Amino acid sequence: MEFTAAVIAGFLQGEIVGNPETKVNTIAKIEEGHPGALSFLANPKYEHHIYETGSSIVLVNKSFVPTSAVKATMIRVDDAYKAFASLLLLVEQSKPKKKGIHPTAIIEPSAKIGDNPYIGAYTYIGENVVIGKNASIYPQVFIGDNVRISDDCTLFSGVKVYSDTVMGNKCTIHAGTVIGADGFGFAPQSQDEFIKIPQLGNVIIEDHVEIGANSTIDRATMGSTIIRKGVKLDNLIQVGHNVEIGENTVIAAQSGVSGSTKIGKNCMIGGQVGFAGHLKVADGTKIGAQSGIPGDVKNENSVIIGYPAIDLKQFMRSSVLFKRLPDMSQKIDTLEKKLKEITGDKPTKQTT
Repeated sequence: MEFTAAVIAGFLQGEIVGNPETKVNTIAKIEEGHPGALSFLANPKYEHHIYETGSSIVLVNKSFVPTSAVKATMIRVDDAYKAFASLLLLVEQSKPKKKGIHPTAIIEPSAKIGDNPYIGAYTYIGENVVIGKNASIYPQVFIGDNVRISDDCTLFSGVKVYSDTVMGNKCTIHAGTVIGADGFGFAPQSQDEFIKIPQLGNVIIEDHVEIGANSTIDRATMGSTIIRKGVKLDNLIQVGHNVEIGENTVIAAQSGVSGSTKIGKNCMIGGQVGFAGHLKVADGTKIGAQSGIPGDVKNENSVIIGYPAIDLKQFMRSSVLFKRLPDMSQKIDTLEKKLKEITGDKPTKQTT
């Protein structure tokens, strides 16, 4: 699909610097630009590329002032990065969508499917399932009994949705993700035996949630595991039973949240962060990658890192000492030797 600079600027409410009839039909990094491509410049350290890029159109911030001639047509916008993301969404939405129900899909008679669906090959949809309009269910998806999926949801290939899950509008679940598997609940019966605790709850996923590939969201022991509106989870994330993740929180890959932990809204959590169970994390918390969270985070908008996680500024000061530990250890050894020479090696003087 081809767009002119005038069309793009109109969509973004931007200002054109150059030829409004310049056309693009693809996107590219600014350093890899070529004719017919659209790029963006948001980070000043990449500014030198705009003077050399082969891209036909470049989105720039309104504050950008070039220091040399720019061959490409520029479109000035308030935020080039956000504008570029909006264009990507426009391109994605303009792609033709799959429609219809494949003849190999198995849909139980009691299931209800909304208007305009796509249901791919070898998908199974269980008893009493309700799926809203404009659903895209890719091949080999399993949807268990009594599941409720609202409008405009997309489930990519291999997703497994266990029974009684409830999913809101415009959710996207990527390939291989499992929603509603049993939580990790076992009670010790003797020194070498555990009995499984039945997991009788469900999972509730609210509107506009996106869950990355091969993630797992466990069902609650009782009640619900809840993923609130606008949450974005990366690939390979484990969410335990009875966890609640607040609105618009984002979590990066390989993080794990133990059972019954409550994470607040608008949190930003880096990759490989581990949460102990039964914790509360305050709204707006930011957690650095590979941190360990063994206790509650009580103060809103905290920025923490490390294990156990501490305030970022405190961690940075401590990291200076970490680097000096080998030298400090060597100095201590030297001082101990000198101390022995002064006090420990002299014979004790006896009195008569």
